[in-house]
Amino acid sequence: MKMTIKDVARLAGVSITTVSQILNKKGDRFSPETRQKVLAVVKELDYKADYFAQNMVSKQTKTIGMVVPDITDLFFSKVIEGVEKHLNELGFMIILCNSNHSSEKENLYIEELLHRSVEGIILASPNPIHLPKLKNEDGSNKIPHILIDRGINKRDEGQLITNEFQGAYEAVEHLVNLGHREIGMLSNETSFYEITDRFYGYKKCLEDYQIPFQEEWIVSKNLTIKGGYEGAQQLLQQNITALFCGNDQMAIGAYRAINEAGKQIPKDISVIGYDGLEITDYLVPSLTTVAQPIFEIGYFAAKFLIDHINNPKEKVPNKYFDTQLVLKNSTKKLDSF
Repeated sequence: MKMTIKDVARLAGVSITTVSQILNKKGDRFSPETRQKVLAVVKELDYKADYFAQNMVSKQTKTIGMVVPDITDLFFSKVIEGVEKHLNELGFMIILCNSNHSSEKENLYIEELLHRSVEGIILASPNPIHLPKLKNEDGSNKIPHILIDRGINKRDEGQLITNEFQGAYEAVEHLVNLGHREIGMLSNETSFYEITDRFYGYKKCLEDYQIPFQEEWIVSKNLTIKGGYEGAQQLLQQNITALFCGNDQMAIGAYRAINEAGKQIPKDISVIGYDGLEITDYLVPSLTTVAQPIFEIGYFAAKFLIDHINNPKEKVPNKYFDTQLVLKNSTKKLDSF
């Protein structure tokens, strides 16, 4: 049977108010003996205060809503980890919602979270957000919120932006410097998470090195392992010597397609991924990739949200992240170069 504050007060021989003030660290006026007696009973009963009852008094729920497009996606799993790191340090919990890349589900979750008294919302979305759901008629926020959306929703504050163009450019430049000229790319379908800057980085690098852009070297699929597998199967019908993948999960799928085609990485084809997921260290060979600070993106999303909750009149800062090309074993210099 669950112990209540009344049980603690009865066994300690004090009032309920006394127990409440001591547990909430407001019991300085009580003697050390009284404090020790109450805390001993609390320990013996393994008593934990009713959280929601406390919140009715404080008007705080210590709960944040978070909507992500796919909780099984390794990128968003790392983002969630960063969010949890900061929130847990402050005693906050997350209500996690999986939208399955559906804008309709996102809107439903936003409405539901607003009714569940969360103190703020972190929304990771591949879609333009219907911001009126998050704002009042005067333009003020209905609720503090932070978007993780690669900047597709225009605003002048609270942006968490990675320099994806530069990361992609450096990846393709690395392949060019190894002698590759026939460089394919696994891009994304328009209905999935936008990686437009990565495509432009790829295209601009080819242009700068006077390498003709070939439409048939681009295959667009979902940014998943399956998408990478299917896309690589198509691209391997072209005479490419290197492959730049829209993300690491696509690269994992591409590894299988390349193996099934009887080719070896990097002997027959060099491969580069994007994101810097830890799992790529365990591929054979380990994957050269463009690492972005995924954990930090989540961490700062949580930090900016909590700061906004505590200081609603202050402008939310923008945060820009750099990428890093991490050289491993999936690329090599062309023998003829």
